[in-house]
Amino acid sequence: MRDPLFDFSGKVVLITGGSRGLGYQMAKAFAERGADVIVVSRKIEACETVAGEIRALGRRALAHAAHCGRWDEIDQLIEVAYSKFGKVDILVNNAGMSPACPSHEVSESLFDSVINLNFKGPFRLASQIGKRMAEGDGGCVINVSSIASLGASPGVVPYSGAKAALNAITISLSREYAPKVRVNAIVAGPFLTDIAKAWDEAERNEQPVALGRAGQPEEIVTAALMLASPASSYTTGSLLRVDGGPR
Repeated sequence: MRDPLFDFSGKVVLITGGSRGLGYQMAKAFAERGADVIVVSRKIEACETVAGEIRALGRRALAHAAHCGRWDEIDQLIEVAYSKFGKVDILVNNAGMSPACPSHEVSESLFDSVINLNFKGPFRLASQIGKRMAEGDGGCVINVSSIASLGASPGVVPYSGAKAALNAITISLSREYAPKVRVNAIVAGPFLTDIAKAWDEAERNEQPVALGRAGQPEEIVTAALMLASPASSYTTGSLLRVDGGPR
């Protein structure tokens, strides 16, 4: 029997960047608790693999390839999602990128790519799906931000700016689509996802946070479940830090 606080039976969850890392962990966690899941990333094969795992749990799943920084592909994704499932109850804006580059060497194309995926795309998804939620039975939006948005982040300045903007729209959209839609953000710290493969061994073993280490991808799960749960019906416009704590 599922815990009623975290029972997502009958809910439809759309997760961008859902084929690996934090997105994969969240997709699997929602499916294990009864949700049907739309898995989105740029590579359809990777999405299909995760969708297969979700179907094996007895849930419905849709794999969809889309670049989540491009509005035309986002709009197509939304139409497919509503055509196949009739609704989206929970949107998780998780897709992102944070290429390291000295600020004076950032090209216009790199700048645009970072802003598009981390801010422009999530805005489009949250606003378009949020409007549909507000006109329907309500819903929940979770934006996955970064601790880089709250502190000095040399070498990833466009990324930190984009995530700061994501924090700002989280708060604004929570008011715009209230009271039927809740919009919150997870402010993630260093996690041992694919990006950590580029770290040196010292960074993988130790981080300048209170807990002294990077997070395991599955440690994001409880934050997502809490924010999406109907039991969190009085939580909106919040920035929840899951970052190992300040040092």
